[in-house]
Amino acid sequence: MTSTSSRRSAGILLYRRTSADGADTGVEVLLVFPGGPIWARKPDAGSWSLPKGLVEPGEDEWSAARREYAEEIGSPVPDGPPIELGEVTLKSGKRVTGFAVEGDLDVATVVSNTFELMWPPRSGRMQAFPEIDRAEWCSTDLARTRLNPAQAPFVDRLLEALSPSR
Repeated sequence: MTSTSSRRSAGILLYRRTSADGADTGVEVLLVFPGGPIWARKPDAGSWSLPKGLVEPGEDEWSAARREYAEEIGSPVPDGPPIELGEVTLKSGKRVTGFAVEGDLDVATVVSNTFELMWPPRSGRMQAFPEIDRAEWCSTDLARTRLNPAQAPFVDRLLEALSPSR
């Protein structure tokens, strides 16, 4: 069995530019809240994520991020050049590589893949649950509070990459 510290995940932070009356007002990012009964009562703060998942043996991070996005969102990653957001390490020791891609998505169209879990625990009854409970567009300020704290730096790295002074 692979230890958590040696496991790698990769994900995509979809972003869109916002405007009002023709003026650029900022950036919103797409976040997802995990599905299943374990997450049902978790607070918003610190529980959200970018669509992501494990990198399979022989798979590169960009390919894994695109695959996981498609599985969790139910549609392919929008065309466009990826922005590399680097890597963060979760409390568990798992390393997550992030990419950002500009695009838009109607969150009402999100159809997540499912996973099976014995629920209730020790009941012997397997049930299928969506991997993603919901997806929402968030301001970058809200995203920083909703994201798992280890993933929050992805937002700042995206904003830095989009900064005109770069």
